[in-house]
Amino acid sequence: VLPERLQRREAERQQGVERQRQKKEAQVVKEEQSEFFVAAFAREREAVEALLTAGSLEEAAARLQGLQKLLTESVRFLAPYEVRQGQEAVARLQGDLAARRQHRAEDEELELGPAELLQRDVVLSELRGCRVRLRGNANTLRVRNCRGCTVLCGPVSTSVLVDGCSDCLLVLACQQLRTHRTRDSRFYVQVTSRAVIEGCTKVSFAPYTWSYPGMERDFESSGLDRNRNNWKLVDDFDWLATDKPSPNWSLIPEQERISCWD
Repeated sequence: VLPERLQRREAERQQGVERQRQKKEAQVVKEEQSEFFVAAFAREREAVEALLTAGSLEEAAARLQGLQKLLTESVRFLAPYEVRQGQEAVARLQGDLAARRQHRAEDEELELGPAELLQRDVVLSELRGCRVRLRGNANTLRVRNCRGCTVLCGPVSTSVLVDGCSDCLLVLACQQLRTHRTRDSRFYVQVTSRAVIEGCTKVSFAPYTWSYPGMERDFESSGLDRNRNNWKLVDDFDWLATDKPSPNWSLIPEQERISCWD
C-alpha cells in the first residue's frame, strides 16, 4: 500500500495528465470548427456575390442574413483576426446590396421582398416610369427624383421621405410622411402622424388600399397602429393661412380612388 502522500501525488499527476488531454482535445475541436467555418463562410460569400451579380437581390439578401448568422454563431471559437475579416466581408456585401437597391432604372418592374426589407433603410432614386413593389417591413424609405413611377410599399416602421418627384403614384404606410419639392403626384397613405409637405404643388391624398399576402405580419413587426390613419391631415409648410385651405394639396374624390392594384 502506497503512503497517503504518494497517493495524493499520483492522483495529482493523473489529474494533470487528464487536463492536458482535455486541453489538446479542445484545441483539436477548435481548429476543426475554425476550418469548417472558413470553408462554409467562403462558400456562402461566393454564393451571395454570384446572386448580386445576377441581380437576384431578394435571394442574395436572404443568403447574406445566413452568412451573418454563421459568423455570429462562430465568434466563440474564432481568432480575433478571423472575426474581423468576416465582419469586413459581410459589411462589404451589405454595401454592395444597398448600392444595387438604389440603381437607376427606366420602365422596369422592380420588387423587393421581406428578406431584403426587414427593418432596413431603402432608397429609390432616379427612377423613370418604373413600377415598384416593396412587400415587407422596411425601417425607412426615401424616394428621390423619380418621374412617372408607381411605388407600392408595405408598412415602414418610421419615416418616408419623398423628394423631388413628379407624376408619381405612391402607396405608403408609415409613422411619418414628409414630402418636399414634389408635384402632380397622388398619395394613398396609412400614416399615424400628420403628413408634411413643403415646396409641393398638385399633390393629392387618399387612404391606403394596397394589400398582399403576409401584410398583417409585416404590420405587426412594424409597430404601426392599423386603426390610426391621418391620411387627410396634411400640414403645408408653405401655407400659413388658417382660414383658407392650402391650394397645393387636395383629397382624391372617392369615386376616383384606386382599389385594385395588381
